[in-house]
Amino acid sequence: MSESLYADLARRLGIALRYHDVFGNIHETSQEALRALLDALDLPPDPAASLRLIEERERKIPFGLPPVVVLREPQRELFVSAPRGDLAWSCTFETGEEISGALTGLPVGEETALRLPEALPEGYHRLRLEAGEIAAHSSLIVAPASSHVPQGSERSWGLLCQLYGLKSARNSGIGDFGDLAVLARELGRNHAAVLGTNPLHALFWSEPRRYSPYAPSDRRWINPLYIDVTAVPGFAEDGAARALYEGEPHLLRQREGEAAQFVDYSAVARLKAPVLEALYARFRAGDHGTARGVAFREFEKEGGEALADFAVFEALLEHFTRENGNFSWRLWPQPYRDPRSREVREFAQAHRDRVEFYEFLQWEADRQLGLAAAAGRAAGLEIYRDLAVGSDPDGAEVWSDQALFATGAAIGAPPDLLARNGQDWGLPPWNPLVLRERGFAPFAALLRANMRHAGTLRIDHVMSLFRLFWIPKGMPAKEGVYVSYPFAELLAILALESRRARSMVIGEDLGTVPEGLRQKLREGGVLSFRVLPFERDAEGRFLRPESYPPLAAAAAETHDLATIKGFWLGRDIAWRRRLNLYPDESSAEADASGRNRDRRLLLEALAAEGLLPRERFSDFLSPSGEPSYHRDLADAVIAYLARSRSRLLLVALEDVLEEEEQPNLPGTIDEHPNWRRRTRLSLEELIENGEIARIAALIRNACAARESGRESEQPGQPFDGDQW
Repeated sequence: MSESLYADLARRLGIALRYHDVFGNIHETSQEALRALLDALDLPPDPAASLRLIEERERKIPFGLPPVVVLREPQRELFVSAPRGDLAWSCTFETGEEISGALTGLPVGEETALRLPEALPEGYHRLRLEAGEIAAHSSLIVAPASSHVPQGSERSWGLLCQLYGLKSARNSGIGDFGDLAVLARELGRNHAAVLGTNPLHALFWSEPRRYSPYAPSDRRWINPLYIDVTAVPGFAEDGAARALYEGEPHLLRQREGEAAQFVDYSAVARLKAPVLEALYARFRAGDHGTARGVAFREFEKEGGEALADFAVFEALLEHFTRENGNFSWRLWPQPYRDPRSREVREFAQAHRDRVEFYEFLQWEADRQLGLAAAAGRAAGLEIYRDLAVGSDPDGAEVWSDQALFATGAAIGAPPDLLARNGQDWGLPPWNPLVLRERGFAPFAALLRANMRHAGTLRIDHVMSLFRLFWIPKGMPAKEGVYVSYPFAELLAILALESRRARSMVIGEDLGTVPEGLRQKLREGGVLSFRVLPFERDAEGRFLRPESYPPLAAAAAETHDLATIKGFWLGRDIAWRRRLNLYPDESSAEADASGRNRDRRLLLEALAAEGLLPRERFSDFLSPSGEPSYHRDLADAVIAYLARSRSRLLLVALEDVLEEEEQPNLPGTIDEHPNWRRRTRLSLEELIENGEIARIAALIRNACAARESGRESEQPGQPFDGDQW
């Protein structure tokens, strides 16, 4: 392959020829990697043939009109090439209304500006161009200038929880939507703005041991294990269902031994599955003709093909797992690997009750999540949902739309401080060529599903709107390649869906962030995610609170980082040593030495804000550098972040409860109890001890101190939507 052909093909496909890792090393894209990516993109292995195919696709577009046109307020102009002097156009709105117009006396074959009416509404429309017998259609998406950002709210903080880990007197070994409602009401009473959760995506009902919320089966649907079975309509009246639930010995073990510390997903599934099946049987026998039955049919209709595919997949997965243990759909008999095959259609018809059961689970999960959101909203609070960057290759989302996913590659991350050899997350990326050909409809549908019942949506690894790190199958992570995505179009669609759902967007913009991306996201109304350990100046000192940007969410950590207590005590470093995650001892020593320096820098930062007197430093660090943890430290850190200019402060429940362990340790699967830890205290204990009220008062006082200082610095400044 010639160098020029290699470079031209990479440019046309948005494949970077090199990247810099955080250590300053340059990694060149190998021709082997490029050939592997061509295969993943479903292009010919010969680069020249791939280029010819790309050029041929572009030549076939009449009028130079792409399959989808995205206009962003106030833009109303697009450019077309007229094959003759006259051009007629029409636009059919998503409402069915239509407008039309014409241009005459155009220069033939030259690019011409087509200006559409200013009154063109936001939404998903259909544009038609016509010149004699030549006609072309394109999807036309008209989007607002920026995403939804609530204005003028007094509520300025939120709590982040791992829903599965919530412990209560009434749940069955895993947090559920009933617990979410209780916590939402309590937080609302304490003037919180949001209650955030881990991703609620559907996992694998037939294999509960696959429980990572960031490797779901399908991001468009909900994990039914979060259903509170005692709140399902009919439970109170159904003696058989109650007997199944109350007779399960697992309930008696909730507060004993390992069950008190960790979620046992298999035991929870064994408890909930038969109860939910009994309640579905009750519904099917008696409710199909009632108002509840009508509501279920409406849910099925609204879910459409996506819901039907998901439910059929779940029924097939159950069938083949039970029959021969073939958990992955790629090991099923060939006809069942195709969701549109005759065999799959016949299976769905023959097992209609089972397929409907899985639709019933989604209906009830959606209903209960909606009730939890309504409980929070009544108290002045919104639920915050989290959207994972990808889906498990064995799951329903990939099975149901295989052309959309580049299954010959996996999403990951280049070498960084958390993983010096890079990370391979095993999740297939979306094919950007197919995504564009589909008019970005899968992206819009994914946003719509996850903004449902949510006043805020956090997008994990928001850089995926701009580029993703693709690792060709079978190659080491550090040999991965950055592949670009149509950022401007995706950001516009995000703004449109955000405004329609009235859902604020937080973009998790950590790690290797391309230059200028944060500015573009800010212009698009997307909140930056600013995490204390990463907010440093050139000398490594922690940034002052006033240095945080206004349009941001500030936090002390994420689910992948140590809690405040764990950070201070070096618990994450101890885990990495224990599990031999360091490539060598010098790396471990470097981390330990860096943490010693960070402890001192953090104390200095807190002292500079008047939050921790220097004479108390010895309470937290011995002369030899040995750390001691006290509640005052977490309080000072929370107050420090509350004084920032950022619109939203997010406090992890782990820090409220003074937990030492973090939810997830990157680079591990089974070695560390990821996504399993239950809270030290129950919800009842947490509410009774007044800790939420105390944290709320701490934040309120810190905000007041900050606002007082801001008023003295900037008298008379108007509210501009980026301030609290």
